[in-house]
Amino acid sequence: MEKINDLVNTLGIRATYCGYHYLCYALELCRKNENYILYVWKYLYTDIAEHFKKSRSSVEHALRTVVTFCWYNGNREFLNTIAGYTLDTRPTVGEFIAILHYYLERS
Repeated sequence: MEKINDLVNTLGIRATYCGYHYLCYALELCRKNENYILYVWKYLYTDIAEHFKKSRSSVEHALRTVVTFCWYNGNREFLNTIAGYTLDTRPTVGEFIAILHYYLERS
């Protein structure tokens, strides 16, 4: 879990966002079962919402917020580095989680 927190912090996302905690938990779930990456709305958001006792919509909104924050105010250069290519547009939440997940798996 420390590796996940370090990665998310390096991207410039701070723990003051609830999406930070959702993102860390999402990455932990994806490490246990990669199928979550394929079914973000149906399973990943649902399991995060259940864990934190929130709605699936609020989880989606919070995760979108941290992805947007990272894109506009975070360490975009590092995001491009871990993605392995230059991102021309802001990634979706699913793409963002997949990029982080595969980076964690490689390292």
